[in-house]
Order: sequence, then C-alpha cells, then structure tokens
Amino acid sequence: MIFLLVLLLMLVFGLNTFWQQFDALQVLLNFGNLDETQSLILWELRLPRVVATSLVGAGLAVSGVAMQSLFRNPLAEPGLVGVSSGAALGAVLMIVVGPWFWIDVSSGWLALSAFVMAFAVTALLHVLSIHRGQTQVGFMLLAGVALNAFAAALTGLLVSVSDDQQMRSVIFWMMGSFSSLGWQAVLWILMAIVIGIVGLWRRAHQMDVFLLGESVSQQMGFDPQPFKRQMMWLSALMVGVSVALVGVIGFVGLMVPHLMRLWFGVGHRQLLLASALGGAILLTLADWFARIWIAPAELPIGLLMSLLGAPFFLMMLLHKRQGL
Repeated sequence: MIFLLVLLLMLVFGLNTFWQQFDALQVLLNFGNLDETQSLILWELRLPRVVATSLVGAGLAVSGVAMQSLFRNPLAEPGLVGVSSGAALGAVLMIVVGPWFWIDVSSGWLALSAFVMAFAVTALLHVLSIHRGQTQVGFMLLAGVALNAFAAALTGLLVSVSDDQQMRSVIFWMMGSFSSLGWQAVLWILMAIVIGIVGLWRRAHQMDVFLLGESVSQQMGFDPQPFKRQMMWLSALMVGVSVALVGVIGFVGLMVPHLMRLWFGVGHRQLLLASALGGAILLTLADWFARIWIAPAELPIGLLMSLLGAPFFLMMLLHKRQGL
C-alpha cells in the first residue's frame, strides 16, 4: 500500500510543473474525461518521462548496490567500471563519425552505438580481470579506472575534431536528458531494469555472504567466481541501457544505496528493493526540479545530479576519515 502511494506521489510530481497550466492531480482525478490536448500531453510527453525517470533511477541505484557489494566498499558506484564512459564514447563516435556514412544520428543508431560500446568495455574489463580462471576484484577496479580514463581520452579526441553542431550534440547528450524519450525507449529500459533487479534480488543472500569475504563464501557453499561475473554483467546491462538512452547520470548509484543502508540495514533483500524505490523517487524529483528551476528552459539532469552528488561524496569521505 505504501509502495503504491509513493508511486502515485511520484506520478503527480513528475507530471506537474509550476509554470504550465496542467494540473496533474486534477488530470488523475478526471482520468476518463481528458480533452485531446491533455491526453496528448499526458500520454506522449509527461507519462513516458515519469516512467523513464523512475526506471532509470531504480536501475542506477540497484547497480550501485551491486558494485558496493562486489567491491565491498560503500564508496563504489557503477561508473567505476567504465560502463558509462564506454557508452559516452559510443555515442560521441556515432555523432562525429556517423554522418560520414550517412547515418541519421537522431534515430536509434545513437543509442545502439552507446549500448554496444558500453558492453564492449564491460567485456574487455571482464577479460582483463581474469587471472588463472578467477576474477580478481581488486584488479577489476584498477582496470576499470584505466578504461575510464582511456575512454574519456578518446571521447575528448573525437570532440576536438567535431564541428560546432556536433559539439553541441555531444555536450547535450553527455549532460543527460529525458526530454526526447518515447514509449519505445521506455520499453527497452523496462526490460533491462526488470532483468537486472530480479537477477540481483535472486542473489541477495549470496551478496550478504560475499561481504564476509571470498573464503567465507566458499566455506558456506557457493562459488564466488560466477557470482562476481554476474554482478558485473547485470549492473552493466542496467547502466548500459540507461546511459545509452538518456546520457550520463552520475552519483545515483552512490547516494541512494548509502542512505538506504543507513535506514534499512545491510541485508540485501530489503536494501535492493529500498534502493530501487529510493532511486526512482530521487531521479523523478530531480527531473521535476530540473524542469522548473530555469523554466521554460531545462537544466540537464546529469548536471543537476553532479551538483548534488559531488558534495555528498565529499561528506561521505570526511565521515569515513573521521571514523578511522
């Protein structure tokens, strides 16, 4: 019941703005009596955006839980393993190089290129982190940092040879936006997020045990090697699809799991579900605020999350240092 109430409140916040004559609560109460304009705004503009922000927020937050479990570090987040940087490289590659092959970058080719590159980076990270048949988590983290830097360098190189219009497109995409999503994109996001969340939730007990160390995991009867690969690929699926369709949005996977862990404890069954709901709420409210802050213009959602997340990350570092 509480879950449904929260979803209803998210829908009202997501549909409404202060500067537009569109009373979301009134629309919901008179759902069967909408005129043509209201129906168009609701079904084709507002509702896909609200659903997309909720799904992406849930996926990024749950991916953060998986990364923090995998690295056994509350400061870990999905961007560490290079998926976001890989997706950004794929998108910029399509924006800059696509026109040479008469490819319409406004079509689905941009998202496809970003998604393929995100998975290519994940596959490379997977290969690099395997030593003698075992996935080395520490090396995975270091390799992820290196791949992040390399992908960022290639992205910068492509931007430096782009023209003004391409550079504008790159900057707009990399700052993140939900403004152009339709129901087809929402469907792709839904499939990826559902697969990822269900897959992680089924491994919640293993995530609890893995926090105690790999040797303890083996003593308690499960092999941590496939578990580590599953964590990485399920997270890459959710982050890759999300970034490919909406751009780079950081810090959701860092902030939400940390707060939910304080409120609901470290048990991953409740932590995964709480983080999914918390991520959905956070990103929906952030997107709503991004639309109204400088209306009628719109603040990029990725920029807003960085403004919120960077101070939060610094506070976490200071708190952790004081606890040493």
